[in-house]
Amino acid sequence: MSDANNEQRATRRFALKLPITVKPEPTAGDQPAQTEDVSARGVYFYLDSAPSEGSTIDFTLTLPAEITLTEGIRVRCVGRVVRVDNPSNGGQVGIAAAIEQYDFLGD
Repeated sequence: MSDANNEQRATRRFALKLPITVKPEPTAGDQPAQTEDVSARGVYFYLDSAPSEGSTIDFTLTLPAEITLTEGIRVRCVGRVVRVDNPSNGGQVGIAAAIEQYDFLGD
């Protein structure tokens, strides 16, 4: 069987390094981060500490003018942590989050 047949992602991912602020739990402060990849349904990024798999997180990412073809747009998202990748060398934790709701933010 080829690797393409084993692919579980339903949407194409783009290797985009976008600024993102993450609020891993309701009482936590915002943590700055950067996406590793983005799709229409989710994001992957790194944090210093891991939220629980299955937990709800809030995050805001900024789509740059190169993508929107107008001006940078901030998008506030509510998502669910679907995977937590432990660091291989004591670094940051990889977080895969599915986007469940989003709103475009004005100035």
